[in-house]
Amino acid sequence: MTKDTPLMKSRQPLPGGLREMLAIALPMVVSQGCETAMIFVDRLFLSRLGTVPMSASMAGGLASFMMMTFFIGLIGYATALVAQYLGAGRKENCARVLTQTIFIALLAYPLILSCRPLGHWLFTVTGIAPEQLALQQTYFDILLYGAVLVLLRTGLSSFFSGIGRTRVVMLSALTAMLVNIGANYVLIFGHFGVPALGIRGAAIGTLLGSFCALLVLLAAYLGRSNRQEFGVAAALRIDGMVMKKLLRFGSPAGVEMFLNLLAFTLMILLFHSHSLATATAVTIVFNWDMVSFVPLIGIQIGVVSLVGRYLGAGRPEVAERVARSGLKMGWTYSSVLLVLFVVFPEPLVAIFAPASPDPVFFQAAPLAVGMLRMAAFYVLADALMLVCSGVLRGAGDTFWAMCISVAMHWLLLPVLYLVLKVLQLPPQTAWLAIIFLFMAFSVIFYLRYRSGRWKLLRVVGAG
Repeated sequence: MTKDTPLMKSRQPLPGGLREMLAIALPMVVSQGCETAMIFVDRLFLSRLGTVPMSASMAGGLASFMMMTFFIGLIGYATALVAQYLGAGRKENCARVLTQTIFIALLAYPLILSCRPLGHWLFTVTGIAPEQLALQQTYFDILLYGAVLVLLRTGLSSFFSGIGRTRVVMLSALTAMLVNIGANYVLIFGHFGVPALGIRGAAIGTLLGSFCALLVLLAAYLGRSNRQEFGVAAALRIDGMVMKKLLRFGSPAGVEMFLNLLAFTLMILLFHSHSLATATAVTIVFNWDMVSFVPLIGIQIGVVSLVGRYLGAGRPEVAERVARSGLKMGWTYSSVLLVLFVVFPEPLVAIFAPASPDPVFFQAAPLAVGMLRMAAFYVLADALMLVCSGVLRGAGDTFWAMCISVAMHWLLLPVLYLVLKVLQLPPQTAWLAIIFLFMAFSVIFYLRYRSGRWKLLRVVGAG
C-alpha cells in the first residue's frame, strides 16, 4: 500500500472550501434559478396580454405564497436538522425528520385554504385598481389550492439538501420549470386547440409544474438505495423528539418567513395602489430583482447544509470556511447582475413591453429604468446578508435571525407609507429609502456572524 504524496493530498477538496461549496450549492443555485425562471416567464407571457395581468400575477402570487410561508419556513428548517443528524452520524433520524414535515404539511393545508377570504380582503382594503383586482383574486385562488404541493416539495427538497444530494433537488426544479413554461405557453395563449385561459392558465401551469416536480422527489426518496441507507420504512411514524426539535428550531424560521413576506406583500400592494404605472414599474423591477436575489437563496441553502453538518461533527473552524466560500460565490454572481443593472437597464425593461401599444407601459418604463439602476447599489449587500443568515440558521441561531429580519421588513412599511401616502413623494424616493435600509441590515447580520457566538450552538448531539 502506498502513502498519499503531498501532490495527491493537495488535490483533495478542502473541507468547507470553494470546491465542496460549489458541489453542494451550485445545484441549489440552478434549482432556485429554475424557480425564478418559472415566475419570470409567467409574468413575461402575461405582459404580452397587457401590463395589468402582469401586475396582478405578481401581487396575487406573493399573497398566495405569503399564506404558506410559516409552514414553508418551519418545514424548510429540515435542511439544517437533517444535516446536523448526518454530521453527528445519526442517519436513522434523517428520514424521521422528513416524516414529521409530511404530517405538518397535511395538517397545514386546510388551515391555509381557510385564509382565502383574508387574501381577498387584503386586496380590497389596500385599494388595488378594479381592473387589476379581479384578475389578482383569480390567480391567488388557484395557487392557494396547490399549497399542499408546495409544502410537500419543501420537505423533500430539504431532506435531499440536508444530506447533500442537491442534484435531486435540481432535477426536480428543472422538471417544474419545463412543465410550467410549456403548460403556460399552451394555456395562457390557447395553442394546440386549447382555449386561451390568460391568467388562469398561468396559475394552472404553475400547479402542473409543481406536481411533476413532487413526483421526481418522491421517486428519488422511495428509491431502493435511499430506503436502505436511511431506513425510510421504519421512519414512517411520528417521532416526538424529532418533531419537538423541528418545531422548536423551525418555528422561528417559519414566523420570520411569514412576517417578512407579509410585510413585503403589503409593501408591494402599497406601491401598486399608487398608480397603474407605478404598479407596472415595480413589477418589472422586482422581476429582475428576483433574478438577482433568488439564486442566492441556493447558496444560502448550501451554507445552511454544510454549516449544520460540520457543527454537528464538532468542526466549527470548517463551518467558518464554508461561510467564506459562500460569500465568494455570492459576490461573484451578484457582481454580474450589478453590471447588467447599471449598463443595460433599458433593454431589461423593454423585454416586458406588451404586444400592442400600452400607454401605461410607456409611463412606467422610465420609472422602471431608474429604479433598476438604483437596485445595483444593494445586490452585493444581498449576498452578504443571505450568506451570514445562512450560517446563523445552520448553527441554530434562528431566533436572533428572526428578530432582526422581521424588524428590517416591518420597518420598511412605515417608511414606505410615509414617503408615498403622507409626504406624497415620488416612488423613486421610496425605493431609495428601501435600498438604504436593506444595506444597513446586511451590516447587522455580518456583525452577528463576526461575533462568533454561532460556533458555540449545538442542535443535536453526537450519536
